[in-house]
Amino acid sequence: MEHHSPLLRKFITLGRVTPEQIKKKQSEAQSTAELICMCSGISSAELAEQCLDLFRVPLFDLNEFDINQIPEKLINDKLIRKHHVLPLHKKGRKLYIAASDPTDYGAFENFEFSTGLQCDVVVVDHKQLEKKIEQLFDSSQGLSLSEEEFKEFANLDIEDDQKSLQNTDDKEKDKDDAPIIVYINKILMDAIKKGASDLHFEPYEHKYRVRFRIDGILHEMASPPTTLSTRIAARIKVMSRLDISEKRKPQDGRIKLKISERKSIDFRVSTMPTMWGEKIVMRILDSSSAMMGIDALGYESEQKQMYLDALAQPQGMILVTGPTGSGKTVSLYTGLNILNKPERNISTAEDPVEINLEGINQVQINPKADMTFANALKAFLRQDPDVIMVGEVRDLETAEIAIKAAQTGHLVLSTLHTNSAAETLTRLLNMGVPAYNVASSVNLIIAQRLARRLCKHCKEPETLPQEELLNQGFTQEQLSEISLFTPKGCEHCTDGYKGRVGIYEMVKITPEISQLIMSGGNSMEIAKIANKLGFANLRTSGLKKAASGVTSLSEINRVTSY
Repeated sequence: MEHHSPLLRKFITLGRVTPEQIKKKQSEAQSTAELICMCSGISSAELAEQCLDLFRVPLFDLNEFDINQIPEKLINDKLIRKHHVLPLHKKGRKLYIAASDPTDYGAFENFEFSTGLQCDVVVVDHKQLEKKIEQLFDSSQGLSLSEEEFKEFANLDIEDDQKSLQNTDDKEKDKDDAPIIVYINKILMDAIKKGASDLHFEPYEHKYRVRFRIDGILHEMASPPTTLSTRIAARIKVMSRLDISEKRKPQDGRIKLKISERKSIDFRVSTMPTMWGEKIVMRILDSSSAMMGIDALGYESEQKQMYLDALAQPQGMILVTGPTGSGKTVSLYTGLNILNKPERNISTAEDPVEINLEGINQVQINPKADMTFANALKAFLRQDPDVIMVGEVRDLETAEIAIKAAQTGHLVLSTLHTNSAAETLTRLLNMGVPAYNVASSVNLIIAQRLARRLCKHCKEPETLPQEELLNQGFTQEQLSEISLFTPKGCEHCTDGYKGRVGIYEMVKITPEISQLIMSGGNSMEIAKIANKLGFANLRTSGLKKAASGVTSLSEINRVTSY
């Protein structure tokens, strides 16, 4: 009897249970409170009330307690499981603990030693306590995982994942983490199936949310318990081969997910510490997007021919411009794919390398190793290149080397972050590139945006007054040919849209535009003469897409200005 807790000894002394009953039922009970209930026949609620009378410990109802309120730092898996107690909250230097056995002094001492806090105990119904502990540590709680999903997503093939469900030595940890592993795998596959471009894992004080960027718009897809935030972050960092112990600095990694024998999807992973944990953003890098072909990108027939003509030139520069997420990379890779022939030597400098293409020499920019865009370009020029792609022209040195390459028999493709084709030319001038170099080296500028395509299954006709159509930018000649549609939403799409289409402004550097550059013309003057020469701006191209029913007028207003 000397090994029994004071609570059990008290019930033996009172004659409520016998040593023989205890010996018989001990192996079946998970806690002292459960053992007493099994032997004495009283309910868990009655036992809690008797503890209140016997030991003068406050009684607490766990039914209304939200486990998300438990501070992350107080959750000690080993101690909670071993002693069947639950830390509730911290107030100053006091830690309030829920226990079904208020006399388990060893448990409270262990928590005091672990946290450095003074423990105050409240007695609770042991069934309520076990339910809350199970809820806290059952990672599948709130994750909406069915048995079929568990089987389907348990064995996804992740390259170099040494912490997978199958390869864990620690069986207890494997049991705890298995639902998290399956849940993350399910989210990744859901994102691929829905055509998402980015995934956001975001911890907040009282909420954790997962959002997908689908067709350029973020949608909230899941809200797992906040208590799982560190486990979710740790799992993704393991998959990305990042340092799971480093939570104070941003980190970048990569995941390669094999979804079939012939197809793998890469995820670019970025972690960032926030007030309530690590926010993780994953960019889906699907190399098949570069294989769609030029016809799938949404060029008008004359724009497509201008791009093909520029790609056929033996030298010069093609610049693609637009904000982040406007499809510049896909446009460039589509061009590279057209140029990718055995007789050409193609080299690219990228930060980061997003899409892997066989036959193209791709270089990852690494400033720490002094592998900058400028240094990569210098090295390319010593490697007998035919075509060079520079991920982005960020500074004067890179611009000067790229322009020099374009003037000495090489075709150069690159990007800039500007809003229009005309602004691209003035940006190069503002960087310090001489006007005569810009005028003589740049062949074609492509400014672009991505607009959501209307779902062909549910789009509905839209009728607007002629005055409003003219006010939006349509010409009088277009009015008779306009077929506007509006989104509705159905099971085949997201909010009435499915996929995206490019909207382009293409400006070929003609002798008239070259002359204006040489004479110091500003972006407004360049845009005016480009329009006069018949090069449609982004707004005009967008209205043409809306008029043909490809997208809606509201979507064109979202991505272009007028």
